[in-house]
Amino acid sequence: MFLLSPVFKDYIWGGNRLKTDFGFENDLEKTAEAWVLSCHKDGENRILNGENKGKKLSEVITREMLGTNSEKFDFFPILIKLIDAKNNLSLQVHPDNEYALKNEHEFGKTECWYILDCDENAQLIYGFKKDISKEEFRESIENGTVLENVNFVKVKKGDFFFIDSGTLHAIGKGILLAEIQQNSNTTYRVFDYNRLGNDGKPRPLHIDKAVDVTNCIKPSRSCSPEGEKEDFGSYSKTLLTKCPLFEVNVYESKDKVSLFADKSSFVSLLFIDGEGKVESENEVLSVKKGSSVFIPASTGEFAVKGNVKFIKTTV
Repeated sequence: MFLLSPVFKDYIWGGNRLKTDFGFENDLEKTAEAWVLSCHKDGENRILNGENKGKKLSEVITREMLGTNSEKFDFFPILIKLIDAKNNLSLQVHPDNEYALKNEHEFGKTECWYILDCDENAQLIYGFKKDISKEEFRESIENGTVLENVNFVKVKKGDFFFIDSGTLHAIGKGILLAEIQQNSNTTYRVFDYNRLGNDGKPRPLHIDKAVDVTNCIKPSRSCSPEGEKEDFGSYSKTLLTKCPLFEVNVYESKDKVSLFADKSSFVSLLFIDGEGKVESENEVLSVKKGSSVFIPASTGEFAVKGNVKFIKTTV
């Protein structure tokens, strides 16, 4: 089992809740994102425990550790983040695998969001409020009326959004969330509120590519977890999503949860509240809010102990 050190990003829209709420330490003025499971070239986790302490995760993991389900992927399959949006993120879209591999030489990006907390009137953008043509989409970008066509959704703690590649979207200010996504950092900006970047210049837009990949339709998915909360006495479990890319569940434990890592997939545990321990046959890790643990495939039985809430992800 590997306890991972997060990678921090200081994007202009970020706040400081990842420091104040999660106890993360860094020297950045803003901490917009913490990449808590990443083998991406733009930010890789390092291992905090054991004989591999200090090494990058990508230097240590093997195909066997990833599991048989990862054999269909050319790269490490997922990237998991915590995101603190003090201000609005840009209106943006991500390409699918075919377009991204051809044009960006990496995966496309389908992602999902689990709302950890938010301001009372926080909202985000999720697709369009009605179907429009690509020509209408381009025209609205060029004449500055694109926000008149988008679907604004008021959010609350516990909401869940599945963002298929090609879905126009934007996280709104006052939202703290966990994001599970394909291992990609390709984003096409459509509108950025005329802001200036850290270099004092407007951040670039990617209008042609965005028009190419955007599905200009109303969202067909709900804003709720795919499964109902299941109560097992000492803990509860809620299925957020199960798709060909990943399966994501939220657990709330009062005492102990017994889990299993078989040969099909590694297990990612992201702790979003409380503190406790993760115990396998040969190892014990202390964890707290913000801890990220990578458990190799074929580890077998392990347990999470303590009064904790965590997100479990497999592929």
